[in-house]
Amino acid sequence: MSAPEEAPAARSYDAVIVGGGHNGLVAAAYLARAGRSVLVLERLGHTGGAAVSTRPFAGVDARLSRYSYLVSLLPGKIVRDLGLRFELRTRAISSYTPVERAGRPTGLLVGGGEQRTREAFARLTGGEGEYEAWRRFYDLTGGVAWAVFPTLTEPLPTREELRRRVGDEEAWRALFEEPLGVTIEDRFHDDLVRGVVLTDALIGTFADAHDPDLAQNRCFLYHVIGGGTGAWDVPVGGMGALTDALAAAAREAGAVLATGHEAVRIDTDGRTAEVTYRTADGEGVAAARHVLVGASPQALAALTGDEPPAPAEGAQLKVNMLLRRLPRLRDRDVDPREAFSGTFHIAEGYDQLAAAHRQASAGELPAAPPSEIYCHSLTDPTILGPELAGQGYQTLTLFGLHTPARLFARDNDRAREDLLKLTLAQLDAHLAEPLADCLATDTDGRPCIEAKTPLDLERDLGLPGGNIFHRALSWPYAQDDTGRWGVETRHPNVLLCGAGAVRGGGVSGVPGHNAAMAVLEASASGSSGRL
Repeated sequence: MSAPEEAPAARSYDAVIVGGGHNGLVAAAYLARAGRSVLVLERLGHTGGAAVSTRPFAGVDARLSRYSYLVSLLPGKIVRDLGLRFELRTRAISSYTPVERAGRPTGLLVGGGEQRTREAFARLTGGEGEYEAWRRFYDLTGGVAWAVFPTLTEPLPTREELRRRVGDEEAWRALFEEPLGVTIEDRFHDDLVRGVVLTDALIGTFADAHDPDLAQNRCFLYHVIGGGTGAWDVPVGGMGALTDALAAAAREAGAVLATGHEAVRIDTDGRTAEVTYRTADGEGVAAARHVLVGASPQALAALTGDEPPAPAEGAQLKVNMLLRRLPRLRDRDVDPREAFSGTFHIAEGYDQLAAAHRQASAGELPAAPPSEIYCHSLTDPTILGPELAGQGYQTLTLFGLHTPARLFARDNDRAREDLLKLTLAQLDAHLAEPLADCLATDTDGRPCIEAKTPLDLERDLGLPGGNIFHRALSWPYAQDDTGRWGVETRHPNVLLCGAGAVRGGGVSGVPGHNAAMAVLEASASGSSGRL
């Protein structure tokens, strides 16, 4: 995480950016490289927002991606444009999903080559049909990814323009028009296979496969288009390595990164603006032609005094762990080092996901909470100190689904504890030894495990309702009020550059790039007006 900076040296800037998360840093780097004077105001004592690496366990030399943890949606264009010194590694295994069939532990391993995946499907389902359906479906989504992903850093296309870019009516109907559950049930027959497909539609999104508002489709779309392939890669050095590289790029270009500076008000007449900020020493004011806000739409409304949008709600459990060793699996046909290097699905059969959604909708913790795990250190051991790596220690990151913030409103601490027990019990059902026997301990003798509910994320990071996307994900095309780049607000010189912008969500830098492009276009036209 970047070190604190000095207080702003000037009172007036071309652009003031509120929030030093990865999107704010992308915008700062682009604008500063274009010769603009830029000030970034960050409330916390470091930059990076949710994309940081930290040592969460006392006295333990393990640097974990504490919140966001994988990269897919970051365009190579941004990496090249900004000259980022940053590395991603591909995971050899896509996923492993354990299940018990006919009283025998087995599972589905996806990855390791086409022939191996084909054989894994046949072993689980008893034939070739499900694998062929899988291959055809992901050929379809791959075509959509190839067409849609490059548009994320362009001005918003209309719906019809994007439809023409996709050029496949079957794919358009499956992903953009019909509930995803219809497509899954038409194409697949095995409950476990159906569930593995559906999981990408539910990351941080509380929805049923058949929700008519298609929130699940929008979430699925963003999870399969990254890089034009849908691959989710491991950031070497942890997620903080990316935001450290972005902070370095912004600083080297001349941007001022002022940490410990909390923006508290934005005053604007549409052409110039003033941002009032608070520090430990008092208040200050920075003037700017443009203000870019990397915080949530709710935070933006609070800063400008506008009517806030509808409340957002997160729906995930995030658990970080450090193990002395990986646990053995009941399914002896799979090496734990392969099973945990990809995405390890837990209680994510199709019917299980539907049951968990029904229970959570009724205000209850799911009896069998669905979740997925992966081991960062198998792909990137650099996040472990040499001693831990030499002794075979490993990290585990767990992301739980269908746990909306409302379930924690009465007693967050109790609900967190109960949910964690239920979640780990589902994992233990597929292990040959309890996970607790593998957990490392910190210098105080406490198990190296921490869990974060949506309310914890709201408190720690300012995420509205703990929603990791700031609000429901949007379609990546223009609608009535989205503006040219999807970052515009009702104030001509105030732009939204955070995850709540159109085409925001995930570690992408796309809203930061697009807000910077909007500023540069406005400057070129000699106007701060709405583009």
